[in-house]
Order: sequence, then C-alpha cells, then structure tokens
Amino acid sequence: MVRPTYGKESGTESRRLRIGVDIGGTKIEALALDDAGRQVFRKRVPTPRGDYAATLDAVGALVKEIGAGTVGVGIPGALSRITGLVKNANSTWLIGKPLKEDLERVLGREVRLENDANCFALSEAMDGAGAGASVVFGVILGTGVGAGIVVERKVLIGRNAIAGEWGHNPLPLPTPDDLPLPRCYCARLGCVETYLSGPGLEDDHQRITGEKRAARDIAARNGPALERYLERLARSLSSVINILDPDVIVLGGGMSNVERLYTDVPRLWTRHVFSDQVATRLVRNVHGDSSGVRGAAWLWN
Repeated sequence: MVRPTYGKESGTESRRLRIGVDIGGTKIEALALDDAGRQVFRKRVPTPRGDYAATLDAVGALVKEIGAGTVGVGIPGALSRITGLVKNANSTWLIGKPLKEDLERVLGREVRLENDANCFALSEAMDGAGAGASVVFGVILGTGVGAGIVVERKVLIGRNAIAGEWGHNPLPLPTPDDLPLPRCYCARLGCVETYLSGPGLEDDHQRITGEKRAARDIAARNGPALERYLERLARSLSSVINILDPDVIVLGGGMSNVERLYTDVPRLWTRHVFSDQVATRLVRNVHGDSSGVRGAAWLWN
C-alpha cells in the first residue's frame, strides 16, 4: 500500500485526489489517484458479507484514511432509475438499499456510483488497453459475466441503467451442443453468463467428461470444453460488434488470462459479423483486478 502525502510541497494536494472504491463480494478496495492519474493510495479489506451497515462503515473507514477528495464507487449492480435503490446486485445484501444516499451521509460528500463493469470499461478507456479509442466495450469474464460501454471517455448508462448488460442476453444461435439451455440465477434460460463465466466453463467440462476441474486447469488443457467456450465467446461478441461496432473490446476477469481468446476468437467471429472485414480489436486489460476501482475514481473525470 502506498500512503498519500498531502500539501502543496508534495504536488498532490488532497483536494485534487480522485478516490475510487470497489465494493466486491469478497473484498472492498479503495484507491486514490492524483491529477496525473498516478496511484497514491491503495488498500483492501474483507467485505462484511450480508451486513449492509458494516459495509457502509468499511467504506467510510477507507475513505477517511485517505482524506479529502472526490469519491466514486463501483458496485456489482446498478441504481434503479425509478427508486434510486440498488438492483441487479449479486451482493444481495445491497439490493433495495439507498446506497448512494447512505454513503453520502456517511462520507459527508457527494458520491458518484456506477456498476463495476462500467468502472472497468472506463478505467481501460482512460489509460488502459482502450486508451485513445472512441468506443470501448469492456467485458468481465469471471465468476459472473458483465460489460460496460464507454464512448469518448464517458460511461454510457442508458435509459434503464442497464447499458452493457451483455451477460444476461441469450447466447446467440444455440446449437445442439448448447442444449438444454441452462438456467441463470436471474431466472432466465440460456444467458451468456451461464456459458462464459468461469463456473459455466467448469459445468460444461463436467458435462463432457464427468470430471470436476477448476476453470484455469480446463483452459490449460485445451480440451473440447475450451473449444466450445471460444466458439461461444465469438458468437456472443459478434452480436455486440453488429450492434455497437466498438473500436476495441477489452477483456477482464479470470478468463481473460487465457491466451487463446485473443488469437482464436477474432478468427471465429468473422463468420457472424455483418461486414466484409472486422477491424475491432480484442485485447487484454492493462490494470488487472484493480481496473474497476481505478474506473470508480475516474467517474470524476
């Protein structure tokens, strides 16, 4: 952890700090960036799972340790446009809570709050793998599947606050190998997340082989489950290209470490993209698992 120094002599006055907080299912991370986007503080604490009040306290303690500055927060969900309460969060103890309002009360300052996948996409668009691109589609392939859209360095939120919710679209063009359609935790059938998350790959491998293995081990073996994963990812991203036509697609999450994604998927998606060529780049993230918290800080760009 790097602790911040404050004051004019240090060149990083506290009023200029951008503070980001990422509320995850297992950890809460806080980070502070100076004017130049350099990290001057970073710390993680365990998430008090299931305890809303303790979650507020944990965020408050981290921000207090940093000091003054703007605060952006990333969460695994979104705020309802109708009620202002948290919805669609896999950290279920946040659902139905006025999180933005409560954090502002605890911190004593305005808070900008966004979906964690949006924060990931913003981080990579600002100074990561998508820097300089006009349209960035940021994808998280981890325990779940999410995505965010950044246009000209600004997060696209959408009229219903669900822009980029790619993981809960149905897998395009299901084949016999994709059936029966698996049920997602959202109660729908055949969501992209059920196929392209780490657990989705593990489940598919177990169906094929009868053995249970971790996703990283399955990926390393280059077996039939990985081949199916690559083809499904190509199909799913081709629909994004056909609709959004982004300059770059940046991958994050544990599955983004699989090298074959970047060689095989662009080759496979050409058959599904409605164009004579596909100039969209598929790249790995630059900032790793801290990209989300960096993006939360950049909400005050």
